[in-house]
Amino acid sequence: MSLREKFQTGLKEAMHSQNKMAIATIRLISAALKDRDIAARSKGNTEGIAEEEILAMMQTMIKQRRESIKMYEQGGREELALREQQEIDIIETFLPRQITGDEMEAAVDQAIEKENATCIKDMGRVMGYLRNEYAGQMDFGQASVIIKKRLVG
Repeated sequence: MSLREKFQTGLKEAMHSQNKMAIATIRLISAALKDRDIAARSKGNTEGIAEEEILAMMQTMIKQRRESIKMYEQGGREELALREQQEIDIIETFLPRQITGDEMEAAVDQAIEKENATCIKDMGRVMGYLRNEYAGQMDFGQASVIIKKRLVG
C-alpha cells in the first residue's frame, strides 16, 4: 500500500472514530502533499512526487513540530507543546520504523565506509547516501552529529 493510500485509509478511519486531532493532522499532510505535487507538475512530473520525497516531507513536518515544541515549552505554553507532540505521533504512524541509537550508528558507519569518507569534507556524500537509503527512517540531524564525531574525532 502506497503512502497516499495509507493517508486516505487513515483519514477514513479517523473520521469514522471521530478523532479530530488525527483528521486535522492527516489533512495537513494531504495539503502539503498536494502543494508538492502541484510544484512537481510545473517541472513536468505529472505523477506527483515520489514516495521518498513524501517521506522527506513528513520528516520535515516532524522537525518543524519539534522546533515548535521547544519554543512553546520555553514560553510556558505546555498545551500547545502537547498538541504539537500529538501531531508528531500521528505523522509517525505513517512512517517506516525509525532507526535510532546503535542501529543509527551502525548505519552511519556503513555509509562512511561505502563512501570512503575520511574527513569532514566528505560529510555531504555520507548524508546523501543516508538520505537515499534511509528516507523517512532516521533523524538526519542526529545522524549528522554522529558523522561529525566519526570524521573529525
